[in-house]
Amino acid sequence: MYYDAVLFDFDGVVVETPSSQRLYDALGRTYEKFGRTGPATETFQELMRGDFESIAKRCRSLGIQTDTFCAQAAREMVRVQREEVERGLRSVYDDVTTMRSLEAPLGIVSDNHPTVVSTLLDRFGLRSLFETVYGCPLTADGLARRKPNPTNIEAAIDDLEAETALYVGDRAVDVRAADNAGIDSVLVSRADDDGADLDVTPTYQLSSLSQLPAVLR
Repeated sequence: MYYDAVLFDFDGVVVETPSSQRLYDALGRTYEKFGRTGPATETFQELMRGDFESIAKRCRSLGIQTDTFCAQAAREMVRVQREEVERGLRSVYDDVTTMRSLEAPLGIVSDNHPTVVSTLLDRFGLRSLFETVYGCPLTADGLARRKPNPTNIEAAIDDLEAETALYVGDRAVDVRAADNAGIDSVLVSRADDDGADLDVTPTYQLSSLSQLPAVLR
């Protein structure tokens, strides 16, 4: 099938995924900034899910303004991800070079913070490949736009003036977001992850981005 734009998830597709432990530690430093101990594992999970209401409830119980807490958490999580790259703990996938051969306009739609996405694209010399880039800031609106909400995918499609876009991700939530946006999906299952336990059905399932050009012919 012909696609006139290709959108990509970021973590796990373009760059290696951030360390959950280091992100958890970053949230712990956020708690320390406010003189609190923690966080509970549930708080970290709520933040990763984008559950703003639960985060706001926890902030109220701690006597912390939610917006202030989220702004500090964002700073800590952006910093730790920059450090991962600078220390060589996180890199771009080798098969990303395939993107340079694609003729369709490209975009990024990620649940990561937009500052992280932009910084890493610049760091790895990939920014010029993408005509539009969306991330999710740690705000009520930003977290509400996390996948499977299709809002950012739809906005990227509009930016590229596409009619038949394709979304490339590595998780079930990416497939759901593509379905919700009414477009086809590619699930990239790297290494030993064959996606056998998925409860969704992507349009295509690939083991590497190097197989993507065959899908676009």
